[in-house]
Amino acid sequence: MQNLSTNPSGPENEHIVENKELNIWEALIPVFALVGMLAYNVFIYGDDALSGSNQFILLMGGAVAAVVGVFNKVSYEQMISEVAENLKSTTGALLILLMVGALSGTWLISGIIPTMIYYGLQVLNPTIFLAACVIICAVISVATGSSWTTSATVGIALIGIGSTLGIPMGMTAGAILSGAYFGDKMSPLSDTTNLAPAMAGSELFTHIKYMAITTIPTIIITILVFVILGFTIDTSGTTDTKGIMSAIENTFNINGWLFLVPVIVIFLILKKAPPLLALLIGTLLGGLFALIFQPEIVMGLTGAKALTFESGYKGVMNAITVQTNIATESAVLSELFSAKGMTGMLGTIWLIICAMVFGGIMDGIGALSRISSALLSMAKSTFSLFASTVASCLALNVTASDQYLAIVVPGKMFAKAYKDKGLAPENLSRTLEDSGTVTSVLIPWNTCGAYHSGVLGVGVAEYFVYAIFNWLSPFMTLFFAALNIKIKQLATTEAGIEKK
Repeated sequence: MQNLSTNPSGPENEHIVENKELNIWEALIPVFALVGMLAYNVFIYGDDALSGSNQFILLMGGAVAAVVGVFNKVSYEQMISEVAENLKSTTGALLILLMVGALSGTWLISGIIPTMIYYGLQVLNPTIFLAACVIICAVISVATGSSWTTSATVGIALIGIGSTLGIPMGMTAGAILSGAYFGDKMSPLSDTTNLAPAMAGSELFTHIKYMAITTIPTIIITILVFVILGFTIDTSGTTDTKGIMSAIENTFNINGWLFLVPVIVIFLILKKAPPLLALLIGTLLGGLFALIFQPEIVMGLTGAKALTFESGYKGVMNAITVQTNIATESAVLSELFSAKGMTGMLGTIWLIICAMVFGGIMDGIGALSRISSALLSMAKSTFSLFASTVASCLALNVTASDQYLAIVVPGKMFAKAYKDKGLAPENLSRTLEDSGTVTSVLIPWNTCGAYHSGVLGVGVAEYFVYAIFNWLSPFMTLFFAALNIKIKQLATTEAGIEKK
């Protein structure tokens, strides 16, 4: 999932509630109701749907699921218990969201993000920028094992650089997420990379090696598409790079020492420090560096004429908690150099909580189990088994709004079916990642979609098409299954000799 240990009890401990009295059509009623209500709500509100109305629609979807549960003799206590378990599993994610908001505030007023943009403008240009985003984020994500951390650190800086280069934010966000989720799949430090083989009964490095068969072609195609986009986008007349750089220099004290803070944060994550601790240290260091390198900025935020302990405390605390705007000579930068602090993450947190209510009730009434079982029953051939797994992962990402469940539920449901068909477990673990891990960010109310759109400041609808790696991965795994390419069979034992 977010690869930041957001489920303290361990994602592998998530269970699936079965309800033999519930039929498939009853299980699908809440899904159809939710999709219909969300579609109408988006039609009415457009881009403002995530401001609050979609959150209430998710609660209404949960209410429909609860009514179905009551008619199938599921107790109120059981439904609330599953909601509580779902909410408990997101506690870490919600705290991380708050800390990311705080970090973005102090990294702005300290000049860390402006400095990244300043030097990035000297190195990157519109032609290579998008492909470079994919590669940079892929490297960082493989090293850290975290798409969430990649998005919250280098992703924010790249969004800023892309904006100043005149590149659409949705395009930049798609490139960032494509690279970030490559690492999310392939890094041995990633939660999902460890979870998928655990559910399927495979080994970690066997899983990673086998997953490369579909993942490498997908990321190569993704990079090539962004290279082509880089040659076709027209940014002329939208950005004066030299003017932008001059405006940054005139507003902030640009200093190479500011890179020390993100380096320390990445180092802590590589050393497997608790993510919340790493982000907290990054936030506090950002505040300290703001006082050292940008005293005028801090004073300007409080209206103080001198930097005192009181004005410094108030300036840093405001950056951490509420919206901060820094005026510059450039209209583009004035809009860009705005951080919402912890309050800016409250809408995303609200969305995640409501999504977990819907997912919890769906699990509590046994709907998730019934939907997965129905998909499994349609798997007659090898290809249909792969297709059913992909469909199950996508359905869980949409209905349960949780990436862990999109791996755990199909993993538990399909493990025996793959074994019965003589398929090695890494076939299942790879398919879980190709369809469950990467598509979660494409669902606005999924924890991953809500998180990344909130952190990057780009709606899912804006980056969906450009998150090429994410939506191409399920098609790639089905393509290999359809042509029977590299579909590994179970080892058989004959006369005591193991053969492939």
